[in-house]
Amino acid sequence: MEKNPQEAEIAHQTLERYSGSEVSLFQSNLILTNFPKYVDYYAKSRGVPVHEGSMFKVAHCPKEEISILDFKIGSPAAALVVDICSFLPIRASILLGMCGGLRARYHTGEYLVPIAAIRAEGTSDFYFPIEVPALANFLMQKAVTEVLEESQSPYHIGITYTTNMRFWEFNEEFKHKLRATKAQGIEMECATLFAASYKRKFTLGALLLISDLPLNRDGIKTKESAAAMFEKHTAEHVEKGVLILQRAREMQALHIKGAYHRNLKNF
Repeated sequence: MEKNPQEAEIAHQTLERYSGSEVSLFQSNLILTNFPKYVDYYAKSRGVPVHEGSMFKVAHCPKEEISILDFKIGSPAAALVVDICSFLPIRASILLGMCGGLRARYHTGEYLVPIAAIRAEGTSDFYFPIEVPALANFLMQKAVTEVLEESQSPYHIGITYTTNMRFWEFNEEFKHKLRATKAQGIEMECATLFAASYKRKFTLGALLLISDLPLNRDGIKTKESAAAMFEKHTAEHVEKGVLILQRAREMQALHIKGAYHRNLKNF
């Protein structure tokens, strides 16, 4: 997608306003997340400062060549963050998010690696007609599964259902439709991120932590269960994101297929 110089300037200014951070501080690899706790953990563990603007919270670690950005929640925010970050020289990006697991055999604390997302959120319609699938970047998801296999982490591979609907757990009509899709997870951003990154040629994958089992009896996320997930899994999830980006850089250096060509020019 050809970049307009004026659009690039506005994107840079928007990122600086929303993040409270100069564009020049952003590194060539990016962790996207919905959780300010993840940014706080990364900053504290690396001894780097946290920047916060009117919308985003970010931290940058030049030693690891990684920036981490909390873009908050929902598909409009997901679209915005890809649109503006696509004007940065970022080689690889990974979403560290959470999802509801939709299989009875799943357990909280396991991972879901989404290869695609069902576009039920509406925002992705601004990028492509509805018949175009929302797919995660192949190279990134290969890096994700390699890291999970090496660490012997329990994980599942499948499709996630992206929706803007809240409290759907109490809507029987919606749950019937959800079951019919055979999706393995449900969340609010992946379809938008995958569609926007495909449009913008932005190399992006995802690693989702199963935080709740909303179709199971007593499986809906609560304040207490959410706090317990952060307490137990924040460090592990973030560190896996770091390893995934490192692996993606190695794969790009070897010109393994999957990354966009613009991400390879500096190798």
